Amino acid sequence: MERMSVTLSPSAAARVALIADKQGKPAILRLAVEGGGCSGFQYRFGLADAPDADDTVTETDGVRLVVDAVSLDLVDGCVVDYVESLGGAAFKVENPNATAGCGCGSSFAI
Repeated sequence: MERMSVTLSPSAAARVALIADKQGKPAILRLAVEGGGCSGFQYRFGLADAPDADDTVTETDGVRLVVDAVSLDLVDGCVVDYVESLGGAAFKVENPNATAGCGCGSSFAI
């Protein structure tokens, strides 16, 4: 069976560590995919207290990224990055599986 994965960039790891420290929580970012958005699916981010039993966990610079088994099928091979630009700052998912996306980058289609 092929191992699926998703990666957290160093800049995203640094941002998660900063947010988690300010909130007094562990540096664990949960990425989930839910139905909705302009293109059919949308990403949801949040801090987690601990990984769930069925989560895939990857680590970058001491920060863990957790993805549930259902969402992992839709984000396999993705890189979660944190970008700052004139338009603002946000987590961005570079998803090689997406066949379409919306202009804001928060939803996608497979």
